[in-house]
Amino acid sequence: METLRTPDERFDDLPGFPFAPCYVDVPDGDGGHLRMHYVDEGPPDAAPVLLLHGEPTWSFLYRTMIPVLVEAGLRAVAVDLVGFGRSDKPTRREDYTYQRHVDWTRAAVEAVGLEGITLFGQDWGGLVGLRLAAEDPDRFARIVAANTFLPTGDVAPGEAFLAWRRFSQETPAFPVGRIVDRGCVTDLAPEIVAAYDAPFPDERFKEGARQFPVLVPTRPDDPASEANRRAWASLRRWEKPFLCAFADSDPITRGADRVLSAEIPGAAGQPHATIEGAGHFLQEDRGPDVARIVADWVTATPT
Repeated sequence: METLRTPDERFDDLPGFPFAPCYVDVPDGDGGHLRMHYVDEGPPDAAPVLLLHGEPTWSFLYRTMIPVLVEAGLRAVAVDLVGFGRSDKPTRREDYTYQRHVDWTRAAVEAVGLEGITLFGQDWGGLVGLRLAAEDPDRFARIVAANTFLPTGDVAPGEAFLAWRRFSQETPAFPVGRIVDRGCVTDLAPEIVAAYDAPFPDERFKEGARQFPVLVPTRPDDPASEANRRAWASLRRWEKPFLCAFADSDPITRGADRVLSAEIPGAAGQPHATIEGAGHFLQEDRGPDVARIVADWVTATPT
């Protein structure tokens, strides 16, 4: 598997992101290995919160949440999915599959040695993270679903997602920073937009970001549909705490929280939150507020 690795100098002096990089090697599924990056802050023996980002962001998305979680006595671990951030980037789009993203991320979690995890998954962070929790429930203590879902393709996607997928495949250049900006209610400062562009020196580095939208199951016979159905069967038996924290202004995932909270037993009676004044990237719009909700909830729901 051929890969690219973003030069380290691209990540120098990013605003509000002083965290030291950490790395693990994971099997690439093709006989080699990939390097995955993660941020690891807080006491190593504290309860871990696994922060998984979505498309087309990276762990920079969690820069305002990490300090709040650490201050609350938690361990914040934010992983860069393969193809994003400081993680390696395979050069061929066909190297990226839904199953491989699950396998790569599982291998990273196991290599870091996380147990008793509170998952926080947004966008693709939920599509991957919910699979991980469903397939290895003993490793996870709680789940926070934030602007995400676990699609099987049995229900047609909304027009907002289809429009996004068309744009992602048809635009000559994939403007990562501007895409993140458009997914927020607030206007991002130029240096923040540039930080989201940092992992991608040119279009060659964006094959993973380009591929993500077409990996979302949108038909019943999608390659990932059956695995996601099995994950749903597991989640319908999930009785550990499950919290929805959805933004009030996200057209992509609007209404998914109602389905999750109705279908998953552990969601019953939980203080599900609607994050006001937030768009798809609620971590950008209301990061510290979201982190406080998570920290308070973890403290209140011992397992």
